Order: sequence, then structure tokens, then C-alpha cells
Amino acid sequence: MSKRPDTPLLDQVIVPSDMKGFSDAQLRRLADEVREETISAVSETGGHLGAGLGVVELTVALHAVFDAPKDKIIWDVSHQSYPHKILTGRRDRIRTLRMKGGLSGFTKRSESPYDPFGAAHSSTSISAALGFSVARDLGGEGGDAIAVIGDGAMSAGMAYEAMNNAGHLKKRLIVILNDNEMSIAPPVGAMSSYLSQLYAGEPFQELKAAAKGAVSLLPEPFREGAKRAKNMVKHMTVGGTMFEQLGFSYLGPIDGHDMEQLLAVLRTVKDRATGPILIHAITQKGKGYQPAETARDKGHGVSKFDVVTGEQKKSPSNAPSYTSVFAQALTKMAATDDKICAVTAAMPDGTGLNTFMERYASRCFDVGIAEQHAVTFAAGLAAGGMKPFCALYSTFLQRGYDQVVHDVAIQRLPVRFPIDRAGLVGADGATHAGAFDVAFLTNLPGFVVMAAADEAELVRMVATAAAYDDGPIAFRFPRGEGVGVDIPEDAEVLEIGKGRMIREGAKVAILSFGTRLQEVEAACEALGAKGITPTIADARFAKPLDKNMILDLAARHDALITIEEGAVGGFGSHVAQLLSDEGVFDQGLRFRTMVLPDTFIDQSSPKDMYAMAGLNAEDIENKVLEVLGIAQIGVDAARSRG
Repeated sequence: MSKRPDTPLLDQVIVPSDMKGFSDAQLRRLADEVREETISAVSETGGHLGAGLGVVELTVALHAVFDAPKDKIIWDVSHQSYPHKILTGRRDRIRTLRMKGGLSGFTKRSESPYDPFGAAHSSTSISAALGFSVARDLGGEGGDAIAVIGDGAMSAGMAYEAMNNAGHLKKRLIVILNDNEMSIAPPVGAMSSYLSQLYAGEPFQELKAAAKGAVSLLPEPFREGAKRAKNMVKHMTVGGTMFEQLGFSYLGPIDGHDMEQLLAVLRTVKDRATGPILIHAITQKGKGYQPAETARDKGHGVSKFDVVTGEQKKSPSNAPSYTSVFAQALTKMAATDDKICAVTAAMPDGTGLNTFMERYASRCFDVGIAEQHAVTFAAGLAAGGMKPFCALYSTFLQRGYDQVVHDVAIQRLPVRFPIDRAGLVGADGATHAGAFDVAFLTNLPGFVVMAAADEAELVRMVATAAAYDDGPIAFRFPRGEGVGVDIPEDAEVLEIGKGRMIREGAKVAILSFGTRLQEVEAACEALGAKGITPTIADARFAKPLDKNMILDLAARHDALITIEEGAVGGFGSHVAQLLSDEGVFDQGLRFRTMVLPDTFIDQSSPKDMYAMAGLNAEDIENKVLEVLGIAQIGVDAARSRG
């Protein structure tokens, strides 16, 4: 039964089952409407545009053929999930993407039954889909499990581990390799070369014609009695051997933008697949929107933009970003120190190392989406006499923690860790928050852990890390623009474990670690108007602590407050341990820590997120009043006491 022709097809789709009556021609038209809706929505919200545009046809075809939410469609990373959200009952909220109280920029189990598995870090989809498949066969929830994974994500070891296990278990499992030759940065390594060889020179016209009789494309046992089927696929493709050796039947490459081909292949696989199968689909990131197609990153992450021109709205701030300050400082130091090298895990632009790479290509290494390898590779570089800077976002460093412990810390190798996106990051929400690195690094013997309070301090910490050869050292900095301070031309090397005094006061001392220092200073200005003048210090180091400075602050004040952009167990916890060990609490010191709360904070603006966390200037002001036992009505009395 066809749908009414008098309204846009997308208006007739509330949930995927509404697509079941569409003809193939209508599904092609629906894909065009979904693409337009995606472009329109992201122009208003910003977000990950190119990835979603590249899978519009695939998304429509999957939902037309399979029966979500009974069938589990798992989007790896889920940058590409906006079209999926539009088709699964969330179109009316799609213009709240990445906003406070709105839709997540990623798949999220609590948001919709059509999101069976949350994602935001790459290379997890095959493992999750295999888990769903095994659960189904053990009597759990029924339905197929379909993992959609990109070629960049396939470079990570976890994807191979999952495929190896799937090939062994031989469960019915569908993996769609969304091969667009473009993750965040162009994919690198042997896997990328292998995939390129699979479709080099293969005319899609032949594949399109063969797909019309897709049953004949499929290898045994998908077409019983047709012994020529597998040979036909082998003849039609260059390879697939690696996937077959892992236990998967390989089908492809197919044109991921040809709806007729997609529907034919997916319907046949749904009807006849018995074990694990991999469908290799070639797509174009940013497909159908010229500004994204021609952009260097194919429209990976965009701010709000004009749909007609593609021009993105610029930030009004003139201050450089912390990332660019780090990159420029490192590039400058590398000019005079040929031992300095840099490692990134598929994020040269995001970490700023594209600047370094342009100048020192032989000393800059993009290892692909492989943080575990990045850390141990950097450890090997350090053991070999180099000065590696392993630049990762805080949220991605988590993926290499075992290697940080065993391959770096235990061996006391001088790997430098610039940790970008420290603290709360805004629109990407909980999955990308840099909340835990201080806690998990300061617990490791021999680690030096720093946090920059501003851009000038960041440059000094780059210099300090470059000069430090006694073991691993890390320095963290947030996303976004700095505060506009002057950046030193010749940055001094900091004394390890030495903090700095910012302002002398009385009664209460505030010890800041990281960029909350600006909020501390704002709070103290407000407190000054009420006759309260706290002492302010910048710790600089969470490990080793500036023991002398901290004990002096404790001795000279009635109360001490620490503040940091990290979870409990980090800087404040180590200060508390020091004070306890030194018996300071026995002397009546009132001590408080201000840390991120014990909850995951959903997407919003960074300011709103820090307000939810209770770490903005007004929260600091209230904490000072609380620790001094001063209610608002008692401020005048406090002023009279001095």
C-alpha cells in the first residue's frame, strides 16, 4: 500500500514501521527529504553533519528492511545518528540536538528504545552487537543485531577482537562497514590501504546490475544449491579475504548511496543469513551538501551555519584556543630540539598537531583510532631516546589506561601527555567530559600531573614537560578559548611540584587547580565587597603537591578550600590526604573540596554544566560563606569584624 502523495513522505513517518508501505521509489524520495531535514536542523544547532549525510540512504534502507526496535541497529561512535533520530520518533526535537534538556548528539539508551546501545567512543559496535546476538540465542530479547562501523573505527583493536570472537561463535550477526575513507581525519595505516584495494577500479555499474539479483551475489549458505554464487562474489570483488579468515562472509563493495542496491542486499541478508556477515558499503561523507563535500573534514563538526552558503558562525572571542596555544608552543620548541616528536590517535586537527605535522612531518605520527597503541608507541619512542608528546583528549586517554600504567608508569618512561578537553566540554555531554584523568593519573607512582590556569601557564607547562626526563608527565587544559592573557615569548620551566601565590588575604584560603582560577578571582571580588578577602593560590601541580605551600596556607587560615575541574579522588583528595597525614585536621582546620559531582552531566553550555556542578563563581562565593559560618544576613557583622 502506497502512502498519500499530497504531503512530504517524512511527515508521514513518526516511527520506522510507518515506512513499511513505501515503495522503493518512495524510499529514495524519503532519503532526499531526510537529508534536507538533517542539513536544516544542524544549521540551527551545529554538530556532526558530514557523517550523518553520508549514511542517509543506508539509514532509510535499514529501517525499511529491519524491524527496530526489535532488531538492534547499533551505530558505532554515533556521529552519524542524526538521520536515525529523525526517523525514530525524535524529529520534533531534532532542533534541540546537543542543547540543555535536548537530544544527545550521540545514541543514548535512556533517550529512545530505538537506541539499543549508547556510543560516542569508536569501535564498540561489533562487540555490542555480538552481545545482543548471543543474548538472543540464550533466550533474551529477540531480533537481529546490526553493527554499522566506519573504516576509521575498524582500525582499532577492539573491532578485530570482536570479529575474531564472532567468527568463533558463528552467531547470526550483520556488520555493515561504512567505508567513506574519512573518519575525523583521513584514515591511516594498513587497514585503510587494504580497504582501498578492495574497491580500487571496481565499477559500481557492474555491482549495481548484479545487486538487482542480489541472491546470486551472496556466498553459501545464503543461496542453497547455487554453487556459482560464491565464485561470482569472488569474481566481482578484489578481496574480502581478511574478513573471511576472521569467520565472516564478505559481501561487497556495494554503493552505499544506491537505494536499489542497498535494499536488495539487505533484504536478502535478512532472509538468508545464518552466521556472521560483513557488508562493505562505499559512502561519501557529507554526501548531498556541497559545502560539506568540499570541506577539508567533510563537515565533520560544524557550528551553526547558513544553509545556502555553508558559512559557519564565528565565535566573537579574539582569544586563541588553548589547543592552538599548546600546538604553537610545541611547534616552536621542536625547532630547537630535534628529539621532540608528537603522537595523535586520529585527531591531528582536534589536538592541534596538524600545525606540528606541517612543519615536522617525520616527527609527527597519526596512529589512527588506537589510543592503546598510541600510548605504548610513545613509550617505545621515549625508551628509544625521543621526547614524545602523546596528545589525546582526556576522554580518549581513558582508553589507554592499562598502557599508561604498565608500559609508561611502571617503567618510569618520560612520555609527555598533553590532555586536551579537560573538564566539562559542553555540547558533547557526558561521554566526552574530561572528568577522571586527574584521579587516575595522580594515583600512579612517579607521575607528574599539572593543570594550566590560563594560556601563559599552558606554555610554561609545555616547556616544563619538554625539559622533564625523570618519568611520565601530564598537563591538562580545557576546550575553547583562553582568557586572553599575554603569552610569554620564552616560557620558563616550572619547578616541579611548586605552586604560586596569586593574592594574600585572611581567614580562608582557596587553592585552585586549573582554569577555575578565573571563577575563584571573580568570587573573591564579590566577597571583597562584603568585607571578606580570601587568599588565592594556584596549585599548578596535583602531583607532586606543593607540600610547603599547602601546609603554610593551612597554618595561616581558619579554612582551606580546594577547587578543580575533575571528579572526587583527584587533587582535593590528595590535599586531604596530606593534611590528614600531617595532623592538620587535629588543629581545627576547616577543609572543603569543590569537585565535579558524582553524576554524569548531560550536554549544555560549559557555563551551565559548571553551574550544575556547583563550580562557578557564585558557588565558590557561597562555599566561602558556608565554611566561615557566615549567612548572608551576617555579612555586615563580618565586615565590622574585619
